[in-house]
Amino acid sequence: MKITVKYFASIREALGCASEVRETQASTLSALRDELLALGEAYAEALSRGKAVRLALNQLLSDETAALKEGDEVAFFPPVTGG
Repeated sequence: MKITVKYFASIREALGCASEVRETQASTLSALRDELLALGEAYAEALSRGKAVRLALNQLLSDETAALKEGDEVAFFPPVTGG
């Protein structure tokens, strides 16, 4: 299935792109993150399981158990702090 993946802030900077359309076999956000981690060093570093990364599915904050379907939009971003 095809989905759109968006990256924000430091994740976007580390990967050098703001968004991409990906073909995926992932059925959940967790499985998608695993697929992305396997793409190489930049992805592994930016989306590491050891880093605090927030996820949104179709513009709603979601946990990694959320199910994916054709045409979904997934966003990865670091936690936001206020000041």
